[in-house]
Amino acid sequence: MGERLTGSCLCGACTFTAEPGETAGVCHCSKCRKFSGGMFIVTDTGTTLEFAKDAPITVFKSSPWGERVFCSVCGSSLAWRMQDGSLTVASVQAFADPGRFPVTGEIFIDCKPGSYALDGITSRMTEAEFLAQFEPKPEGAE
Repeated sequence: MGERLTGSCLCGACTFTAEPGETAGVCHCSKCRKFSGGMFIVTDTGTTLEFAKDAPITVFKSSPWGERVFCSVCGSSLAWRMQDGSLTVASVQAFADPGRFPVTGEIFIDCKPGSYALDGITSRMTEAEFLAQFEPKPEGAE
């Protein structure tokens, strides 16, 4: 993680601080596309994302393990996080300079609409490859 940065929603009611990663990734799953209105471009904030105490956030549990965080005033899509708190990714668009996060990877690539493509991507994962990360490991397996 890097320096601590501030982010906010469109109306400014929800502010947060986080130590984002250096790069961004894109999710093309149908839930992220509906949540963000397009591809959801995020940076890993690990466990460092902290909303202001009075931030009017709403949390929507969108899968058995994940939830989406948005502003309950303006509806801005702000973050996706594991329900157990072990990982959070924040929308790069919520930071003052989203261009500081070069997009290097895509997940749910097999769910991406055919109407666009990204250049310069160094990693791509299908839905099955991504979801396999959350499957319980057999006892004794690493």
